[in-house]
Parts: sequence; structure tokens; C-alpha cells
Amino acid sequence: MRAADLLCEQIPPLLHTDNGEKALLWMDEFQVNHLPVLKNGNFVGLISESELLDQVSLEEILDDLFQHLPRPFAFADAHLYDVLQLFARFKLTALPVLDRQENYVGVISAQVLLQQLADASGLNEAGSVLVLEMNANDYTLGQIAQIVESNQAKILNLFVTYLPESTRIQVNLRINQQNLSAIIRTFERYDYLVLASYQDGQQPDELQDRYQELMHYLSM
Repeated sequence: MRAADLLCEQIPPLLHTDNGEKALLWMDEFQVNHLPVLKNGNFVGLISESELLDQVSLEEILDDLFQHLPRPFAFADAHLYDVLQLFARFKLTALPVLDRQENYVGVISAQVLLQQLADASGLNEAGSVLVLEMNANDYTLGQIAQIVESNQAKILNLFVTYLPESTRIQVNLRINQQNLSAIIRTFERYDYLVLASYQDGQQPDELQDRYQELMHYLSM
């Protein structure tokens, strides 16, 4: 999936002749903390709510309020993961998208990105979550997949969390089965440490917290 496939048509760009009051009003209306600014059709930068609130007067136009604006953006052909990285690096709620000639194409909102990520990751499919812990050097995707598939199941999504100040990792598996008993027994026969398993609708706050921590930069 490319950046061009993630555009949010409901969010318009600001013009350099708009004032700060309009910028804040639009941010509230579209539920974002960032908006792109265009001048003569060209992308000049990204304005943030915090920068606006630091201004003494918001009646002035953006051109007068800001001499320079940060200019983070994604190219239209950028992959979903590259877009995700930009959201994380700059802590954005909206990301401008340009073509390779740097013409403004549109904007991606964090809400749309989060929904697309959920769709692409199989999080909307029925299933369960299994959490394993192991030494990083022992991680073998092929063996993990073989164990799951030997029990007539499939991995819908997988992500790895590196434990701080440790050589160990946690492997979080989204599996398309509700009952994981047989899969858990097989992992244990292969000497895997099974930390936890959660069925849909029964996932505790801890799992939700881990998921939010993974994508903390998308929180509004």
C-alpha cells in the first residue's frame, strides 16, 4: 500500500494568506493537530497547533506569523511502512503527500492511517493473540509459522518487541483461531516460553497498552 492510497479527501490544506484563527478552527473541525500550508499551489510547510498557540495574535496571516515552517512529507509512491516511520519521527497527526516533482497531492490523517494499518495487519479478522518470549538469537520465523500451520491455523499478523536492556524479545502473533490450546502445547514442546494468550473480546488492558505503545505516535 502506497501513500497515495491513504489520502484523506476531507482535510483541505491551508493557504499562506489564511490567518491563525482559521488554522485553529480547521484543526478542531478535522480533529488534527497539524495542517499543510500552500503558497501559489506549492507546499511550503506543516503548521502545528502548539506553534499557533505560542503566537501572541492569531488575527495575522500565516505568512506573517511564520517565516519558516517544518517541511515533513511523504512521496506519493512511499510504502505504508515509510509513512508510518514519518508519523513516528515527527509525532504527526497529519502528513502531506507530494509527487516526485514535489507537487502537493493531499494529506494523510493519523486516523485513516491507523484504520488502514489495522486492515492490513489482520486486526479486524476473527482470531486470538499469542505472546511468546525468547532470546533474540533464537527467533526463527519459519519455525514459528510451521508450528502454527501444523495445527491448521495461520498467522494473520506478527510483530516483535525488543525488551529494553536485554537480549530477549517478545513475539506477538495474531492467529486465525479462537482456541489456541493445541498451538500452545506445540510451542511448549519446542521449548518456547508462552507468556500469554488472548481471545477476541477478552484482551486485557495490558495488551491494548502494548499495542498503543507500538503506535503511540498515532495517538491524538
